Amino acid sequence: MEIISMRQAEDFLDQEVIVKAWITNKRSSGKIAFLQLRDGQVYFQGIVLKNEVGEEVFELVKTLGQESSVELQGIVQADDRSNLGYELLIKSIKIIGESHEYPITPKEHGTDFLMDHRHLWLRSSKQHAIMQVRNEIIRATYQFFNDRSFIKIDPPILTGSAPEGTTELFHTKYFDEDAYLSQSGQLYMEAAAMAFGNVFSFGPTFRAEKSKTRRHLIEFWMMEPEMAYTDHEASLKVQEEYVAFLVRSVIDNCRLALETLERDINQLEKYCQLPYPRIEYTDAVKLLQDNGFDDIEWGEDFGSPHETFIANQNDQPVFIINWPKSIKPFYMKINPDNPETVLCADMIAPEGYGEIIGGSQRIDDYQTLAENIHKYGLDPEVYAWYLDLRQYGSVPHSGFGLGLERAVAWIAGIEHIREASPFPRLLNRLYP
Repeated sequence: MEIISMRQAEDFLDQEVIVKAWITNKRSSGKIAFLQLRDGQVYFQGIVLKNEVGEEVFELVKTLGQESSVELQGIVQADDRSNLGYELLIKSIKIIGESHEYPITPKEHGTDFLMDHRHLWLRSSKQHAIMQVRNEIIRATYQFFNDRSFIKIDPPILTGSAPEGTTELFHTKYFDEDAYLSQSGQLYMEAAAMAFGNVFSFGPTFRAEKSKTRRHLIEFWMMEPEMAYTDHEASLKVQEEYVAFLVRSVIDNCRLALETLERDINQLEKYCQLPYPRIEYTDAVKLLQDNGFDDIEWGEDFGSPHETFIANQNDQPVFIINWPKSIKPFYMKINPDNPETVLCADMIAPEGYGEIIGGSQRIDDYQTLAENIHKYGLDPEVYAWYLDLRQYGSVPHSGFGLGLERAVAWIAGIEHIREASPFPRLLNRLYP
């Protein structure tokens, strides 16, 4: 007899199978019991008929607590009332592990309680759906870049310098040297691009930023491609194609998860339409000032309200391009049309989710980069290897970074980024 996941149910219609699952809820009436079940991949219903299993087994089913694990033998049946489309008529049941007084019940719980029980909260239908969306975004990322002949390169997590030149770093000792947890793999990706042409990394990064907003995590995952012989315009095209590809993949492969999350799929369809609109930073400042945002001046960074207003002018993600060089990192190439700005862009997601991508064309000239390192007060010895890339066959190159959890939160339509990470690290949370 086949052991299956109920995700395979259509291939086993009217056949007897074995399914290993957990009980999420149950109810019984007279001679029939309804079990709400999950097998790790999908949620489904099992029906227990007293005259099919006998009185002893039927009474045993009534005693099973929430999250008890079971091995079920039964017949797959069509069920038009179920989102899955199938249910299991149970013939026999074997208890694998009992569960009593499960902490997370179907009632409402506070956020702190749920975060303290994150190891169990992941089992709930909504959290399960979010992780399915996350998994699909990761799978689709590999497909997108592998199909375009990018090579995956893994940058180090321990570094001796700050890629962004900031102080928001986790410091540690590396034997007798200072080291930091990486806040970006970009500089190493630039080295890899000079060796392989087109590369990408996908791994954890860290920001020691004392922020409690719904958009920030201390530890998060970044996807960072770097492309040799690629200017800013070509990079923007890759960025929008990549994001549209992610959204399309989730729509096509996570339909049940999106329905569980009550995500508006028609809205998501709009995000698959290219090209995405663009607005110059200078024009964005004027747009904000003309609409009552008196707190913003040219040369200042945008906050969440500013980003949300700009995004709300469109039905798609929007690029804010060519930012002031004074508020951007040292490695960005000057915009030849306006030397006070650099060739960069932030992609702002609709619906108030803020920046999901930051990217730029990099400085490819040795002298200019050396001057910037000095101007930004950075140690030339620490960045000597990075300068080497401009001495030995330098080429125009560009890259960007996408924050995985922000992309998950946006596509899944969840309010807080903490739910987009299986075990989020927040300002005052290191447990579980």
